[in-house]
Amino acid sequence: MATNPLPPKGAEPPASTDRLRSFAKYSGIAFQMLATIGLSAWAGTWLDGHFHTKNPWWTIGLMLFGVLAALYQVIRGLTKGD
Repeated sequence: MATNPLPPKGAEPPASTDRLRSFAKYSGIAFQMLATIGLSAWAGTWLDGHFHTKNPWWTIGLMLFGVLAALYQVIRGLTKGD
């Protein structure tokens, strides 16, 4: 008699799979925040150099924008139902 290696339909995945998915989700959100803020800071620095500004207004403005955009992405990602 052959046995079925698949779990029965409706069975819940093991807890380790849930932990791995949570870890992947939250670490992905962290890297997304890092990339958003880092790219906006880099763009601000480049614009300050391009326009030869005395004060780093582009860097400050784009970093603030990057932080707000990253926070929006985090809130949207955490409240989105999976």
